Amino acid sequence: MTTRVLPAVGDPDTARALITLLSQLPDSEPMRSVPDSTTLLDTLAGLGHESVADLPEVVVLHERVGPLPALELIREVALRFPAVGVVLVSENPSPGLYSAAMDSGARGLAGLPLSYEELAARIAAAAHWAAGVRRHLGAGDAVATGPGGRIVTVTGAKGGVGATLLATQLALAAQTSGGYGRGVILVDLDLLCGDVGSYFDVQFRRSVADLAGIADISPQVLGEAVFSHETGLSMLIAPAEGERGEDVSEATARQLLMAVRARHDVVVVDCGSHMNAANAAAIELSDAALLVTTPDVISVRAVNRMVRMWDRLQIRKAQETLTVVNRMSRASAIQPQLIARITGTQVARGVIPAGFRELQEAQDAGRIQDLEARGQVRRAMWALAAEVGLTPPENAAAGGRRRGRRG
Repeated sequence: MTTRVLPAVGDPDTARALITLLSQLPDSEPMRSVPDSTTLLDTLAGLGHESVADLPEVVVLHERVGPLPALELIREVALRFPAVGVVLVSENPSPGLYSAAMDSGARGLAGLPLSYEELAARIAAAAHWAAGVRRHLGAGDAVATGPGGRIVTVTGAKGGVGATLLATQLALAAQTSGGYGRGVILVDLDLLCGDVGSYFDVQFRRSVADLAGIADISPQVLGEAVFSHETGLSMLIAPAEGERGEDVSEATARQLLMAVRARHDVVVVDCGSHMNAANAAAIELSDAALLVTTPDVISVRAVNRMVRMWDRLQIRKAQETLTVVNRMSRASAIQPQLIARITGTQVARGVIPAGFRELQEAQDAGRIQDLEARGQVRRAMWALAAEVGLTPPENAAAGGRRRGRRG
């Protein structure tokens, strides 16, 4: 039996050396190396779209592949692709790292520089384990990518540009589309001054901060912290006491997002405009990262600052960020094409018009779900939901018409 091995190595020279060694192993078929965690997850999702048999048996993961930390990446692969064995390679294969890697779901640990005998043994063990899992699952069965919902983050380039409003409408559009069996959850990671609860007039005894420090976020624990709204949306709101937001660490945010991703089809995260370790982790984990701006010089400069900071901290590359232009009007001198050139980001095809009067009544009542369906702002935001893949285009349009008739 041929064992397909997918290397995930950031350094090209190391990748070539690893592929050369893998090609010498008996019955081993090395695949083209992937350079980062995002490409790895996308590659596995694409290969496993129709059948588990199309997935590689083994992934060899270099500890510095980035941007997602290696142990978190192992956990994500184990959760979403349980029929793939992961072998971690490290310059310091200590007992502590071995234990942490096994706890995350790895099937082996090999030290650098790699030796033929050690790598062969680790690959064989991981492949044997993967074969057993596939026999249990049924190698020809159609699989999705395991229990992994889609994470979309919404971040403001600066305060007051409309990021929270957009997050609420994206979540409502996804929920209203009716195409998600496990539902949609809206998570407020603007930990110091989150307003998701205010937009829906939600006052709940639990918040994101109540999950801090919990080693295993079980379905029961998560269920106690999640608020079920009348619209069908699930919500995790920010703490009412802003100082409690400091309890939510990067590790807590990662664990939380993996837990909600495993139990919901769509996860919309409001990251606010003030970066911290928790919302940085969300942006790094996200399948789509939206950055909201208004068409003025101050906000566009803020976009520049934000994407350059994300690049320096290896959170997100500029070209992998989607900038959304809010409050666009005929009088706006700065056009989306100019913003794309200045910032190096992609810019959403659809822009959101200025419409303060349209928003005021629903915002003041704390019933943002009652935003006028025929209004230009809501229609533009729901069209954006379709653009980023949260709703089919025809469903978004039809939903707006249906709600308009009821209103």
